[in-house]
Amino acid sequence: MRMGVEEEFHILEVESGLLVPRAGQVLRRLPRRSFTAEMHQSTVESNSGVHDSLDGLYADLAGMRRRLDSAAASLGLAMVAAGTAPLAPAASGHPTADPRYRHMVEEYRQVADEQLICGAQVHVDVPDRDTAVGIMCVLSPWLPVLLALTASSPFWQGSDTGYASWRTLLWQRWPTAGPVGCFSDAADYDAAVDGLVRSGVISDAGMIYYDVRPSAHLQTLELRICDACPRVETVVLVAGLFRALVADALERRAAGAEACDGRHEWVRGASWRAARSGLGGTLVDPETRGEAPAGEVVHKLLARLRPALEARGDWQTVSALAESALADGDAARRIRRIAQEEDLLACIDMLIAETRGERRDRRRASSDRRRIPFSVPGPAGSASHAEAPETVGR
Repeated sequence: MRMGVEEEFHILEVESGLLVPRAGQVLRRLPRRSFTAEMHQSTVESNSGVHDSLDGLYADLAGMRRRLDSAAASLGLAMVAAGTAPLAPAASGHPTADPRYRHMVEEYRQVADEQLICGAQVHVDVPDRDTAVGIMCVLSPWLPVLLALTASSPFWQGSDTGYASWRTLLWQRWPTAGPVGCFSDAADYDAAVDGLVRSGVISDAGMIYYDVRPSAHLQTLELRICDACPRVETVVLVAGLFRALVADALERRAAGAEACDGRHEWVRGASWRAARSGLGGTLVDPETRGEAPAGEVVHKLLARLRPALEARGDWQTVSALAESALADGDAARRIRRIAQEEDLLACIDMLIAETRGERRDRRRASSDRRRIPFSVPGPAGSASHAEAPETVGR
């Protein structure tokens, strides 16, 4: 069961920490098969190869980040993998010159203008499209846990939003974003998508932004709920967990051991809670649908998936990465801590370093950098089996 990853990256001007619309210049220095443009010119996407092992995926993602960093550095720029850039402007004003993106900007206005966010998507092989649709309901309740592990967007326009993943709140403004509904088979799902296109709510099937969806062009199930991750290890952790979730759902479906009850209203609330708290508070336990500490829910997910992880030789890697994530906290926690101790430019230093595969260990010199204040709110309660391409992609 193979997997692949798409990662989105912000393009920043190093000295100011501000987004810059220079994707075209960066992409000219990179192989277009593996790197592509996004809606706004301040974002670049990478498409990994397809992999059987987490080690292979890690090496691929780390290598792509090095190539991307080198291309950006040659222009005096830096790349950041995070749900939001801490100093994102109110709106881009620099959409990519593509007819589809131009239409989206004109139709969705401020929602599209503020799409200055980055995510990480994971593709996992499935036997066929009917199976992909059939297992979405089974694994959907666990996806907010993966969001909590990747939460990396506490700041928006220089202010602390109070959320671990503000990207989630921005993302869910799109008409088809959020938890997926329940469908009987691929024909049922495709009919619903066709209806949305005919209604004019969306212009094409590519605008289905559910937290998980069958790929439109690969024989995969695609995870879409996660923030972009500063540390590549977090991406590998989520890829391993998602592959195990797919494998576990396939086994339960084959055994007839679990069926969806068709009630997913609570899942949106669970996603909100994950976006609000990340790993730093409570999550909704998918089994009890009650509140529980984030660490307890992560450990419950690991216990559920241990047989699937062990079957693929992933248990030691995934469990160790999960324990490390719980010990360190999510990226949002690290970002906030540095903002409180130093400033937002220091946060950007950290994000640049972690995206490169480094760890930031010293603050910027205050003599040559402008201090950026911030406000803190008060507390609140893969490829198809036949003719697989070398990279995953849209």
